[in-house]
Amino acid sequence: MKVITIALGGNALGNNPREQQENIDKAVPSLVDLITQGNKIILTHGNGPQVGMIYKAFNFAAAHTQKICRFELQECTAMSQGYIGYHLQKGIRKELQRLGMPWHVSTIVSQVEVYRHDPSFQNPDKPIGDFYSKEEAEAVMKEDPSQIFKEDSGRGWRRVVPSPKPVRIVEAESILNLLDHKFIVITCGGGGIPVVKDEEGNYRGISAVIDKDHSAALLADLVEAHFLIILTPVDRVALNFGTPQQREVAEISSSEARSYIKEGHFAAGSMLPKIEAALRFVEGGRGRQAVITSLEKAHLALSGKVGTRIYKG
Repeated sequence: MKVITIALGGNALGNNPREQQENIDKAVPSLVDLITQGNKIILTHGNGPQVGMIYKAFNFAAAHTQKICRFELQECTAMSQGYIGYHLQKGIRKELQRLGMPWHVSTIVSQVEVYRHDPSFQNPDKPIGDFYSKEEAEAVMKEDPSQIFKEDSGRGWRRVVPSPKPVRIVEAESILNLLDHKFIVITCGGGGIPVVKDEEGNYRGISAVIDKDHSAALLADLVEAHFLIILTPVDRVALNFGTPQQREVAEISSSEARSYIKEGHFAAGSMLPKIEAALRFVEGGRGRQAVITSLEKAHLALSGKVGTRIYKG
């Protein structure tokens, strides 16, 4: 039985709870089909739009009434883990019951340790929340200089926050225990709740968002996965993205991928972390493969007919 770690992009899940549940319900048969093919799966997901929406809602409300307080990003990530996990659990459980499969499904609200001196705290680059025009972004930054906005892959301007690299999954033993007992585990949502160790060895949350693709690679290592599947809104990775020379690729060796990174083919905060996470995974052990494809094509990801396959070489 092969183990597959699947990372769903937050943008692929939709822009509101209703749309998210609908998208999940459409995608769940593809995900569960990987189990019927004889595999064991573990899921993680992004939360860029969702955590931005939660953060914005609480801060907006707090500015208008003393009855509602502000929440930091770590608490907002925990909230997003809960409600995205809830939707995934509902959809997956329904499909499991339809097929008469004896698997269970559970979400683990998970913390991920980061280094307190990670360089990203001095150079925020992780996009979260809504897209703005340049004029709207500049107006927000003028009103609140603590918020930083950057242009995101030609799609508009988004707020950016620190995105430290993940070091360790705090709930690792719980994840492995559930996975060994026929549970489909949903964990490390939004990259995990970022925490650092204090002088006494206790964890405390820190205001940041860990890139879910890097946490997915860490999770794949933990469960000794054979495949890492990263699901996005696009079917395949493209070179020269957004230009007349744009070209989709079906497979990339790790050495080719590193050359493409140096040539600037992959946008930071978009495709770049997905490629980096795939490289970390495939170069971390023998016989590993990563596939980047769309949510709708998840069940075909191992066939070689869809997506971009990344392998060590």
